[in-house]
Amino acid sequence: MPKRKHIGARAKLRAYFLANIGRVMRTDELREAAGGITEWARRIRELRGEEGYHILTHNDREDLKPGEYLLEDAKPQPSFERAISKETRAFVLDRNGFTCQMCGAVAGEVHPYDSNRKTRLHIGHIVDKSLGGTDDATNLRALCSVCNEGAANLTLDRPTALKPLTQVRRAKSEDQLKLLEWLLLKHPKQAHKFLD
Repeated sequence: MPKRKHIGARAKLRAYFLANIGRVMRTDELREAAGGITEWARRIRELRGEEGYHILTHNDREDLKPGEYLLEDAKPQPSFERAISKETRAFVLDRNGFTCQMCGAVAGEVHPYDSNRKTRLHIGHIVDKSLGGTDDATNLRALCSVCNEGAANLTLDRPTALKPLTQVRRAKSEDQLKLLEWLLLKHPKQAHKFLD
């Protein structure tokens, strides 16, 4: 019996977009076209960033609604090169404490917004390459797969102390103590300032 060749989600999405040039497509049909995988949006970003397909979203055209995609032309544009070294990736992950810089999820732990999977971190651009961002470590941050799927062309400011303090004040005492324990472990050199 001949062996069937496995077709990846990115190849399926590429074929689907090329078969539907000029037609607006919604997230549900694209997820299905990708074989139902959870990271279908990441494969679309790869088609845009690595292969150069000009797939438009509501960030590109105001007549498109969130969750709508459009490929106008089959000809790819010059694509961006993946130029982030292993050393830079390791530096950024370490600098960011192996924590998603958007939602605070920690690598390897159950994701706070998706209890069906453990947190997996990626390296994301603060200013997207399509908007002129670079691969320099100062323009990179750790993002979990959940936040990274929705982060394309989105630049968010880091939260100030006011937002987390507001949340901590509302938390139960045992949760506040867990936070204090975590902070003391994270910043052992500064702990003496508060314990003396």
